[in-house]
This record gives sequence, structure tokens and C-alpha cells, in this order.
Amino acid sequence: MRKSPYLVFIIMLTFFVISFLSNIIGPLIPDIIQGFHLNLTLVALLPFAFFIAYGIMSIPAGMFLEVYHEKKVMIFAFALACLGSMLIVIFPNYLSAIVSLFLIGCGMAMLQVVINPLLRTAGGEEHYAFYSVMGQLTFGFASFLSPMVYQYFLSQKKLAQTEANWMSAIFDYLPENLSWLSLYFLFVAICLGMIVVIYVSSFPKVELQEDEKAGPLATHLELFKNKYVLLYFFAMLCYVGTEQGVANWISQFLVTYHQVNPQTVGADTVAYFWGMMTAGGILGLVLLKILDSRVVLASFTFMAMISLGFALWGPLGYALVAFPLVGFFASVIYPVIFSLALNSVDKHHGSFSGIIVTGIIGGAIVPFLVGWIGDNLGLKTGMGILFISLGYIFSIGFWAKPIIQNKRIALFE
Repeated sequence: MRKSPYLVFIIMLTFFVISFLSNIIGPLIPDIIQGFHLNLTLVALLPFAFFIAYGIMSIPAGMFLEVYHEKKVMIFAFALACLGSMLIVIFPNYLSAIVSLFLIGCGMAMLQVVINPLLRTAGGEEHYAFYSVMGQLTFGFASFLSPMVYQYFLSQKKLAQTEANWMSAIFDYLPENLSWLSLYFLFVAICLGMIVVIYVSSFPKVELQEDEKAGPLATHLELFKNKYVLLYFFAMLCYVGTEQGVANWISQFLVTYHQVNPQTVGADTVAYFWGMMTAGGILGLVLLKILDSRVVLASFTFMAMISLGFALWGPLGYALVAFPLVGFFASVIYPVIFSLALNSVDKHHGSFSGIIVTGIIGGAIVPFLVGWIGDNLGLKTGMGILFISLGYIFSIGFWAKPIIQNKRIALFE
């Protein structure tokens, strides 16, 4: 099948947009709390609304994909995200924010279902692993960049107070305490731009391999009888819950316990968290060519737990370094869990992948628990529950029994 470098570029751009729209919530949380006068539990419902969409939309998105194919599904997904972004700027209130993030989450879930098999076709099966890693690095770079864009928008607001600039009309429209909503004007523009780009682009016909297809209900019931299916589902739930439980609450934690400016120091720390996760992913790729993936997973997870401890109970200087280090050491967890899971069963990998991806709802559940516990026992205690999810992930290094081991380079032969 003819490869398409242009379409690979479009897919990488889609990875970037998914991450840019998804992971901006964390830096905004202190401003959202102040703007809508929320407690920690109520603000935690915002990322909950976003990530619960993954659990609701993943299976229907696969059905839509079979009927309407990649191009139409991607256009509809960006249209949903555009609608969600428009809703919150037209009706700037808490309820609109909940509905808005749910719609954006639905769109992002649909895109996640489409782009991986599309990438295999556009880039060629023999290059799929390489392009997948490139996609993850693009994803991480966008998460690093989005808090920086947030800071730039805030600087434009300060400038607009003394002299008119290109964003003055936007800030005049928005309520004074909701200037962070200016980002959602950008999201509308991005989504509209992606709709146009995809509409004018040619898409190849994607034919899923037998092992990539989602099977019938009987196949899923058969998989659920395998204990490893449930174990890895909970592993993915714990990972995404931990990732979002840290990223979403870093800025508010620093405000609460160290009285830092959330729009500068808080946003920077969240950006470094994602940036270090990208850097850690590169190191992880090297180590996985040398060491057993279970050893890499257990070692990195243990160091993530140590880093989280310093972040929560150390002074400000420690926290500013330790929170990004949590991202660095968490970087290998997602790909290693996925590879160990798929290498632990010998069939129905498409259905199994769908079950694992549904574990992304951990991004809804765990941050909500952090907020609820934070309201009752303090945010430090709330974030302390992340040691439970990290502890479960750490245990994988001891009980995982993959049928196929990760291929390694023999250094000492």
C-alpha cells in the first residue's frame, strides 16, 4: 500500500492537538476555582467530565469508524471539540464548563480510536513502531507547550490594560475573572483549522488486520475470564489516574502549601512535568533495548514514588524539582503496560486493546478522588492516594508473565 508522508504529518498534528487541548486543565485549575468560586470536589468534576467521555465514546467511535471511515469521523470529532470550546466562551459558567469538557473529551476519544490504525497504513507497517514513538513525543511536546501559551495569553491581557493589542476585543468580551477562557478562542480556531485541513486531504482506505478488529461480545466475555485482562485494565486505570492526578493538581498544590503564583510558577511546573515526561520517554526507549521491560517498569515506578514523596512533603525548592521528576519517571509506564498486556495474551489483541484503552477513565476517577479527599482531609492527603496507584503499577514488575519478552541487545556476550 502506498505510503503518505503528508498524512503522517496530519496524524502527528492531530496528536499535538489532542494533547494541547487535553492537558491544559491542570494549569487552569487555580484560576477556575477562583473564577467560579469552587471547592476542590467541584473543580475535580471538570477533568472527570473530560475523561469519562473516553469510557463512553471509545466503543461507539469504533462502530462509527467501520461505517463512516476515518475522514468523516475525524471531522466530526473536531466539530464536537469546536462546539465544546464555543459553548464555554458563549456561556461562561460552571455548568457550561462541565458540558464543554465532556464534548471536547468525546472528540478526543474519537480521534484516539482513528489515528493509530491510520498511522499504520499511512506510514507503513514496518515503520509503525517508530512513528508511534514519534507520536508520543509530539504528544508530550504539546503538553509542555500549552502552559507556555497560557502564560503568553495572560501577558497579552496585561498589555491590553495599557494599550490595545490584537487580543483586546477578546478580553473586553470575557468577564474580568475569567480571562483564562481566552484559550478557548484559540481552541475554536485550532479545531476549525483542523476541519479544513482534513476536509481537503485525501485519505487512504484503511483495512484493519484480523488481530486489530474488535470482536463480538463473546470475544470480550472470553477475555474477561483471563485474570491478566482485568489486571492490566486496572493497571491502565491506575496509570492515567496517576498522571492526571499529578498534572491536574500540581498548580493548586503549590498555591495551597507554598503560596506561589499559579499563572507563572504553577504553570511552569506543570509544563516541566510534561517536558520531563517526554525526556524520560527517550531514555526509556534506550533502556528497553538493554533491560527487561518489567525491570524498567518497576525501577522507574519506584523512583516516581520517591519523587512524589519529596514533592508532597519537601520544601518549595524540592517540590519544584520533584514534581517534574515524577513525570520523568512515569514516562515509560504507559508503553510498557500496553506492551506487557498485549504480549500476555495470544489472540484477540484488538478487543484486548479496546479494554485497556477504556482504562483511560482512570483520568476521571482518580483526580476526582484527590479533590474529594482534599476537601475533607487536605490536598496533600488527597494526592497521597497516588501512592496506592503507583504501588499497584510497581507490583506489575513482579507478577507480569508475558508470553513474548521485549527484544534486547546483548551487551555482554
